[in-house]
Amino acid sequence: MTPLLKTGIFCGSFNPIHIGHLALANYLCEYENLSEVWFVITPHNPLKQSSELWPDSFRLELAQIATADYPKFHASDFEFHLPRPSYTAHTLEKLRESHPNREFHLIIGSDNWMLFDRWVRHDEIIAHHPILVYPRPGYQVDTTKLPSNVKLTDAPTFEISSTFIRQALHNHKDIRYFLYPDVYKRIIDSELF
Repeated sequence: MTPLLKTGIFCGSFNPIHIGHLALANYLCEYENLSEVWFVITPHNPLKQSSELWPDSFRLELAQIATADYPKFHASDFEFHLPRPSYTAHTLEKLRESHPNREFHLIIGSDNWMLFDRWVRHDEIIAHHPILVYPRPGYQVDTTKLPSNVKLTDAPTFEISSTFIRQALHNHKDIRYFLYPDVYKRIIDSELF
């Protein structure tokens, strides 16, 4: 029997995707034995104003550009085809149905882990999926209280946010080294700023 592919699911608005996202996913592939990481672009996060989001198709395009050169990365529009708002439990359920040959590992930050018991159907997520928690500054996780399939990784922390990126672009700052080079070029060519 062929072993299941270990697929990391990294959901987010990726508004835009930046080097922090990419470096983290790279680390998880190489150090946490994931076969691949899917960047699942969220069309509407229930916790964010949709007006803050760049167009879905543009955020997806940028993620596709950023992930094209690394075979373990995949930009996914899976949530574009699900009811909105998108809830992680529902996304994972549909992923399991659509891809039975994969074992989906949820990737979340320690800030989200601290709120995890407020997530819709959080107990179902834990029951069906390993969870990789990456550290975020200011959000300490008590590893003695983690369920058996939840792991706090030793991933480096990257204090870069998409909000910072958007604000810097709005202020016409040259922040090319915060973004994958072709992503930066595409954003500049888009004349959004």
